[in-house]
Amino acid sequence: MKNSIALLFLSLFLFTSCISEKKTAQKPKLVVGIVIDQMRYDYLTRFADKYGEDGFKRILNNGFSLENAHYNYIPTYTAVGHASIYTGTTPENHGIIGNNWYDKFDKKGIYCVDDANFETVGTRHGGKKSPYRMQTTTITDQLRLAQNMQGKTISIAIKDRSAILPGGHTANGAFWFQGKKDGKWITSTFYMDSLPTWVANFNNSGKVDEYLSKPWNTLYDIDTYTESLADDNEFEVVFKGKDKPVFPYDIPNLKDKNGDYDMIKAIPTGNTMTTDFAKAAILGENLGKSNFIDFLAISYSSPDYIGHQFGVASKEVEDNYIRLDKDLASLFSFLDTEVGKGNYTLFLTADHAAVHVPSYLQSQKIPAHYFNAREFTQFVNAITLEYYNSDDLIENISNFQVFLNHDELKKLKLDATRVAQKIADEVIKYKNIYKAVTARTMQTTHFTDGILQKLQKGYNQKYSGDVLLIPHPSTISSASRKGTTHGSGYNYDTHVPIIFYGNGIKPGTSKKAHTITDIAPTIANLLQIEFPNGTTGKIVKEALIN
Repeated sequence: MKNSIALLFLSLFLFTSCISEKKTAQKPKLVVGIVIDQMRYDYLTRFADKYGEDGFKRILNNGFSLENAHYNYIPTYTAVGHASIYTGTTPENHGIIGNNWYDKFDKKGIYCVDDANFETVGTRHGGKKSPYRMQTTTITDQLRLAQNMQGKTISIAIKDRSAILPGGHTANGAFWFQGKKDGKWITSTFYMDSLPTWVANFNNSGKVDEYLSKPWNTLYDIDTYTESLADDNEFEVVFKGKDKPVFPYDIPNLKDKNGDYDMIKAIPTGNTMTTDFAKAAILGENLGKSNFIDFLAISYSSPDYIGHQFGVASKEVEDNYIRLDKDLASLFSFLDTEVGKGNYTLFLTADHAAVHVPSYLQSQKIPAHYFNAREFTQFVNAITLEYYNSDDLIENISNFQVFLNHDELKKLKLDATRVAQKIADEVIKYKNIYKAVTARTMQTTHFTDGILQKLQKGYNQKYSGDVLLIPHPSTISSASRKGTTHGSGYNYDTHVPIIFYGNGIKPGTSKKAHTITDIAPTIANLLQIEFPNGTTGKIVKEALIN
């Protein structure tokens, strides 16, 4: 009997202890979202032997890594990726369907964050921007709403879209880099009327010139970069003023011919500048120091510029990631010191990955293709001329979408649905088109898997075209056979890292299928706040301690 009573009291003690511990568990003071532009998942494994212990390996070994995480929609572009990460949903809901797209209502091409209602802050141009085209809230919006608009959201990136969209509609500040002759971090009157002192001080410090003051050579002996192709190969774009795409790169002498301050975007010191600016933001905004949870969104843009120019198998890309690993180690150490170990939670992911240079794949007898947009437009116009005696039925072709001229359809008394289906049926004959479906098919058919499901999740009835196209795998739209890009729904573009680390995260890995839209609800659950209002992702429960 005594033993039973003792066990009962012990059980009650343990139960109340657990409740007390759960009630007093501390939320992070700062959430840090890190997006690396154009990072394939296999960069974690290919270059693992070159990484130190305090960068990628630190968060891999002590955080929770999703090894089978993918983008679940088409197209995999920068703006779309950042919007999807932070909204927890896909273009069908958040409305960002590309970096640029054709506006079928205003009948013109538009850029995702342009907004003539606002002015540039910090220089003369480059800042008439806002997130107004993003139709849903972000995790950053929800955090501010949950705290009665207390706590700060600061978002930074070299690319404007990569700073603006993660910050959401309620950011206290989003800052991006204006290159060319300016070389300054700027913002928009959407956020503020003048730059904070810490941003002005960074711009006036001379640091930006320092990032362009030294040659770019490999960090280690180039002969040890055995994970990459030969340095001198025919698949890479050459900097202006240089004969071959080979190390070393005399940056001080090349910058004048390569966009002046824009050149920092395309070399690893662009990552270092972004890291240093993030540190300045933490100090300047006192992030992680108040009674409310702050959010710092960082996007590293330079890997994308480097990847486009040199390709995913280049020594330039390898060296960039070796150096980025050190920048991340420096950032993590800074967070430990300024915010405190255990006081922050972060996630690291990418906005998309990238395909091998198609001409390189062809050299290895792997199917790969180049898509000629002008030739394809002529092909489509020939279809409408043959069947409808008009070559004015196509209003725009872009982003592998066909927009019909509805005024001309009405004039000729043609049914838009039938014309769209005829075009879809005929363009499948074009050499590089693998699948073609109409907007009506997207609206009336529910695809549960495969490439067409990804196309459907990227289709937005209000903004997308009348016919949607999918090219063959390893096909890019380019006039050059050098360099690479992204945008498809194939694995080489969709498979990216997702790593959670810090306060509230348990160490481990998962090989289960996850999507990029799972990040936002996972962070929301950790913070015990409402999901972004369009969320379609799921909580990664196994990553969370509670």
